[in-house]
Amino acid sequence: MSLIDPRAIIDPSAKLADDVTVGPWTVIGPEVEIGAGSIIASHVVIKGPTRIGCNNHIYQFSSVGEDTPDLKYRGEATRLVIGDNNVIREGVTIHRGTVQDRSETTIGNHNLIMAYAHIGHDSVLGNHCIIVNNTALAGHVHIDDWAILSGYTLVHQYCHIGAHSFTAMGTAVGKDIPAFITAAGNPAQARSMNFEGMRRRGFSTEAIQALRRAYKVVYRQGLTIDAALSALENSAAEFPEVALFCDSIRKSSRGITR
Repeated sequence: MSLIDPRAIIDPSAKLADDVTVGPWTVIGPEVEIGAGSIIASHVVIKGPTRIGCNNHIYQFSSVGEDTPDLKYRGEATRLVIGDNNVIREGVTIHRGTVQDRSETTIGNHNLIMAYAHIGHDSVLGNHCIIVNNTALAGHVHIDDWAILSGYTLVHQYCHIGAHSFTAMGTAVGKDIPAFITAAGNPAQARSMNFEGMRRRGFSTEAIQALRRAYKVVYRQGLTIDAALSALENSAAEFPEVALFCDSIRKSSRGITR
């Protein structure tokens, strides 16, 4: 029995693994590759060049690999690359890159992208992230591993959201969010650290306490960024988690959410 519904429209040049499931009225264009174990529901549109890895599940009415609406785009051959074991829920839109940046939008592994979320051109989504309903990432956004963006979060172009961070519902992000930070509001403000997320992921009590102290140094003592990072040098040398927090601040190009 074929796993591809006869009502699906698949370009002859598309490359699908033998066990890929495709639902009715789905359209898969040229220069699309889909890996083993993936499930593509009904009414999905996938446009290439797009490479989708193994064991992904894309739900109905999603648009994956479409041209970006960026006005600089002139039809260049850009890409979308999606890793393995991702869940892309109903109505998600993911655009390919632009030649002005990476020429590629990249989605990692084990991500949950919930209904009606948008991932703009040239964005990079790491691994184990959760993008909740109606969240929108503008172009050139980077999201590091294990970040959670709650519903209706809006992220400005070129923002970088650090690993293990968390945004509350309706957060408007205009600056970089360091690793582990919990942010909320419009504009986004740092409220705390994602301590509950750390506990769930097995961070040690000592590491969490070190991060709690590091947060106070950066956000509660009135220090400049350079002075705060200098004050945390010993802690960063002892705890990789604090080093990650400091590195995410040091690498910020837009300034951090405070």
